[in-house]
Amino acid sequence: MEGNIKDVIQYWIEGEIESFIKVWLLIYASLCYCYLSSKILPKGLFRLFSFLPVIFFFLYVPLKINSVHLCGNTGFFISWLCNFKLILLAFDQGPLSDSSLSIIKFVFLASLPIKIQQKSQLYVENEVNRDKFHQNSHFQETPSLNSSEKKDFARNDDFQETQLPNSVDKIENNPFQDGYIYETPSKKLVENGSIVQKGKDFAQNGHFQETPFPSFANSNKGQKLNYGIKTLLFALIIRVYDYSDYIHPYIILVIYCFHIYLSIDIILAIVSGLARGLLGLKLEPQFNEPYLSTSLQDFWGRRWNLIVTRILRPTIYKPVLSLSANILGRKWAPTPAVMATFAVSGLMHELIFYYLGRVKPTWEITWFFLLHGVCLNVEIYAKKVINGRFKLPRIIGTILTIGFVMITSFWLFFPQLLRCNSDVRALAEYEAIGAFFKDVTRAMNSTFSR
Repeated sequence: MEGNIKDVIQYWIEGEIESFIKVWLLIYASLCYCYLSSKILPKGLFRLFSFLPVIFFFLYVPLKINSVHLCGNTGFFISWLCNFKLILLAFDQGPLSDSSLSIIKFVFLASLPIKIQQKSQLYVENEVNRDKFHQNSHFQETPSLNSSEKKDFARNDDFQETQLPNSVDKIENNPFQDGYIYETPSKKLVENGSIVQKGKDFAQNGHFQETPFPSFANSNKGQKLNYGIKTLLFALIIRVYDYSDYIHPYIILVIYCFHIYLSIDIILAIVSGLARGLLGLKLEPQFNEPYLSTSLQDFWGRRWNLIVTRILRPTIYKPVLSLSANILGRKWAPTPAVMATFAVSGLMHELIFYYLGRVKPTWEITWFFLLHGVCLNVEIYAKKVINGRFKLPRIIGTILTIGFVMITSFWLFFPQLLRCNSDVRALAEYEAIGAFFKDVTRAMNSTFSR
């Protein structure tokens, strides 16, 4: 496209970008209404009813956008995450319930896949003290019994520490804590003193280890290098698609796995970085290197798309857990709660895929998540039966976990994604972005050369 810089930008903004801007202006206006309503109306059903028009509108708005990336991200950010946040806000819960939030922060927190980092969470403390502990498979923090009783923390073999109720026995059968899927220690192990601590020498018992988010990845230098490498890999993957006719279809499916992970991770990192710069807040990480997962618990609970995990826990898992405990008892209550969480995740993915392709769902995505819910429950039960007597080497656990996720993705996840030609459309959009920057560069050179 020839012309000055103003004409070039106007040419590219018309159409899809213009629709996208209009949609998001309406989203911001709707969120301002929700902010004012939450200040005026009491929590409960009355406030929820006042939010319903906005919730239904947010389910509709992605249909006004055709771009794979713009539509998909709007559906994820608004139709899923934002709607769930508004439902929590109706009952004065969730990240939007903080009365000290200004309207600007409220709108950003509601519309973007971000969550303010809470100082009470363990990995914040470890980020501050990351030089004190060497974070690897040999040096892990294991609390003493007195420390465990005092702080009410439970350790598990997925390297998580979560603040719990007043006694360990209350959470023995609850694998989903603070937005993560956890394996909690048995009361017997705590009473037997299997958890010990001597000064700064931490016991290696193989059951309750703490290895928070890698300190290098949490440093600014580490993050920049990390995402620089990921961006280069993403660009390489896009280039590889030019030779897809010469590559085996199964290899292409493997490439799709990396493509999806890298694209989501990079997009969320960009959004988080912009929000962090504008709001001046520390935000919780959205991914934690899922390719290092050693179990399905580790993958879904601690590493993959954590913003979804954190929003599903208070909206789905905890209510179902509470209801199931009254019917099935505490021992079996987590099982239907985990299944309900994965079922809702599957349905929301079906909705987003409908936005992308506007075709009738085949429910393969839902079956994908239900399968993983069943396997996760089996894994939790098996670990309780084994009770630490046997533990796979970390590398074997990673190979089995990632292999299972990829194979089930080939079977149930990708067919519906490819059915709506999202891969072809995404590549066309990458080409359009490249053409846009070429036109802008050409227009700027033409302007300054005069």
